[in-house]
Amino acid sequence: MSDDRARSPRPAVEAPSDDVVAAPGVTALPGEHRGGFQREFTQPTPLAVPIEVERETEAPRVEWAPAPEVLPRSGAWALGLSIVALVLSFFVGWAVPLGIAAVVTAVIALRRPWESRTIALWALALGVLSVLYSAGWLVWAAYRADLIG
Repeated sequence: MSDDRARSPRPAVEAPSDDVVAAPGVTALPGEHRGGFQREFTQPTPLAVPIEVERETEAPRVEWAPAPEVLPRSGAWALGLSIVALVLSFFVGWAVPLGIAAVVTAVIALRRPWESRTIALWALALGVLSVLYSAGWLVWAAYRADLIG
């Protein structure tokens, strides 16, 4: 054997520091895990509290989350107004206020994160189309009455 191996110091095991306390009831048996120390203030805390049941036949009490808050819905109203305004704009030009109300309601629905964007976009498109058809009727009526050109 070489002399270097003979002179190398053997590894020393240091004693635990003062803030480490031996875990209660831990015995060091041969072959058992030797990490029987835990820190007093940094030991893990339990995540779940056990449910105490008065009788064994009684089911544990389960508390459900409260019902979600009912938020105002304007997307469906905007779509309904848009459809009515579009149908009316095929026959009369005075459906412009209803079409404008549908467009405004659709824009409000688009700005709300809980509303369906698809419904709000359809309501906006149909509302704008109804305003255009109604404006076309009004322009045609103005030409016929010699109010324009």
